Amino acid sequence: MQLLNHLNFPKLSRAQIRTFKDKLTAFYMAVGGIGVIITILLIFFYLVYTVYPLFKSADISEVNSFPVNTHYGQTLHLAVEEQNKIAVQYTNKGYALFFDTRTGKQIKQIDLLANNKAKVTSFKISQLVNNTVIFGLSNGRVLIAKHHFRISYPDDKMHIEPEIIYPAGKKPILVDNKKQALIDVAYQQNDEQARIIAITDDNRILMVLLQRESSGLLEEEDEETSAEFTKTIVDLPKIQGAQSILIEPQQRIAYIATKSGEITVIDISEEDNINVIEKVHLLKDNQTLTSFTFLTGGISILVGNNEGEIAQWFPVNADNIPHLTFIRSFNQQQSGIIDIETEQRRKGFVSVTRDGQIAIFNSTAKREVLNVVIPEMSIQHIALSPRADFLITANNKEITTWHIENEHPEISWAILWEQVWYESYTEPEYTWQSSSADNDFEPKYSFMPLAFGTLKAAFYAMLFAIPLAIMGAIYTAYFMAPKMRAIVKPSIEIMEALPTVILGFLAGLWLAPFLEENLVGVFSLLIVMPMGILLFSFGWQTLPKKIRLQVPDGWHAALLIPVIFFLGWVALSLSPQLEVFFFDGNIQLWLKESLGMDFDQRNALVVGIAMGVAVIPTIFSIAEDAIFSVPKHLTFGSLALGATPWQTLIRVVILTASPGIFSAVMIGMGRAVGETMIVLMATGNTPVMDFSIFQGMRTLSANIAVEVPEAEVASTHYRILFLAALVLFLFTFIFNTAAEIVRHRLRKKYSSL
Repeated sequence: MQLLNHLNFPKLSRAQIRTFKDKLTAFYMAVGGIGVIITILLIFFYLVYTVYPLFKSADISEVNSFPVNTHYGQTLHLAVEEQNKIAVQYTNKGYALFFDTRTGKQIKQIDLLANNKAKVTSFKISQLVNNTVIFGLSNGRVLIAKHHFRISYPDDKMHIEPEIIYPAGKKPILVDNKKQALIDVAYQQNDEQARIIAITDDNRILMVLLQRESSGLLEEEDEETSAEFTKTIVDLPKIQGAQSILIEPQQRIAYIATKSGEITVIDISEEDNINVIEKVHLLKDNQTLTSFTFLTGGISILVGNNEGEIAQWFPVNADNIPHLTFIRSFNQQQSGIIDIETEQRRKGFVSVTRDGQIAIFNSTAKREVLNVVIPEMSIQHIALSPRADFLITANNKEITTWHIENEHPEISWAILWEQVWYESYTEPEYTWQSSSADNDFEPKYSFMPLAFGTLKAAFYAMLFAIPLAIMGAIYTAYFMAPKMRAIVKPSIEIMEALPTVILGFLAGLWLAPFLEENLVGVFSLLIVMPMGILLFSFGWQTLPKKIRLQVPDGWHAALLIPVIFFLGWVALSLSPQLEVFFFDGNIQLWLKESLGMDFDQRNALVVGIAMGVAVIPTIFSIAEDAIFSVPKHLTFGSLALGATPWQTLIRVVILTASPGIFSAVMIGMGRAVGETMIVLMATGNTPVMDFSIFQGMRTLSANIAVEVPEAEVASTHYRILFLAALVLFLFTFIFNTAAEIVRHRLRKKYSSL
């Protein structure tokens, strides 16, 4: 202590200490404010960083090129295995040639028509995902083959062994008893049966139904095993100029096209009852059909013509009758389409034109993700890898391999915010349906149902919360006795600490069933409660003055507590009788039959009440502080000039406190928009666009909470969910910014009062 005294530190005055504390507090507040801003910016940039790849342009780069081996004939089709290391080339001499995609070195060649003198007259990819192809021969027979890549790991190194499997046997199947050449063929199979349709050289159309005699119908056969099956040949209606055939995977419908683009749709589900469903013309006058293939899944048909146009058609049910309908067209290319290759796992495809123009499209998004012209290169055939990241192009002289960067082609503005006509839908719709176990599934990423659900939940919550919170704040701050205010205000504010997961739990497990059973009683409260309170107030005013004066000013609200409980009990007790009297004992059925409104147990009414309870403390606390903080001299001055308390409240107090009240409402709205647990647990989480108070919804925040844990990291679905978070972030930011601007204008306007 003596040492400290010898140091002679200057003694600070009280004013200097206060100044130091003010500066230190200002410094900490500045650091805290800047920290909040930096944190928000980091969140924003992380969301942008995660979402950016969705909108990144596709890219293609050449890997290698090597000469074509023409000794075994001209190329009919190319395919590559999933690792992009080995490809197969089918030729018009009936060979399957396996080669290394990096060097072009031939690995294996298989003569599919060994000891058979017939020539190949037609060829068709049967099932792209299953690697099945069919050859039509000059002697009226067909051969069905499937390339397979067997993977093993000797010495912990991957080894890929290519092989050919014969699903219907190694021996060609006779289709035409007259042994005419087959100019086009098509094939589909399932676990029970297979169908072959062929167009003969003399313009007959034949269908062959194959059914396995033994159990395990049409299993894959190896090279040594012969298939045993029964065969039924059926004549199909004759179509003049028939050129190309497609059989849908379920083997119920066949599409037969002519060169002019007329499609005949035939029902082939029953071989003894073949009938033509309809005829549709797909092309304009003077256009010719150059490409005709299924999109992945076998529902949509892609039609290319000689003028570079590609259109998508699929059957649409009208009065339970499917009609082939034009859905969308894609950016017109510079010259005629010569080949279309579809992706195996997405609704995308690659097209190539006569002048070497390669374009990559996504059908659902109606988006051209890549368009390049390969100069001085004629392309006759293309092959896309199963992962759609590797492309092979070929002509009569050389084969070229390409690497493709195209991770997220499914996303476009139309997919997110516009109505889209999805396969098997009767009309364009806003739909969110993000996942399925089937690769043929068409992902549906519309944000509209989620944004609609977000605003719907917030609307009903605010509809419930704003009147109660604002009116309660006005009464508490302006009319209530100080001692009673000291009890009421903290009691309501402490409700804000209640976890929303608890509110959601109670709403889902207790409130939703309660409202379903007492729906009439709950709505009767809207009539019984205000009328009962008015009658009680009128009755109170008629009491002798001596009795009324026994209740101090500002404590009258306490008298209403038992009245409110009594009125609530009366309304709920009469609920069954009212339901029987007005709604024949079943209000849900009455709503359906009379108003066409479905009733979902977990609906917007449940969310409005539960989320309103969560929002009320926030709005009440801020609005009450704003009203209570109105300078007393303004109130006293108004009263002194002869204004009544109500006139003072409406024309002075509320106007002065309006910036604070507006802020309270906006903050409450922001919380309602971003609320997760209540809407997650108290709604059906169905992404429907129905504003009915008796229907559920799915919000952006609840959708993120539900699907992020199940989404594959860095997948399109994963990044779409982060895009939803970014949309919610921007919406809240813009909404709060606009609210702050309005608040400042209100403060400036009424600051002179």
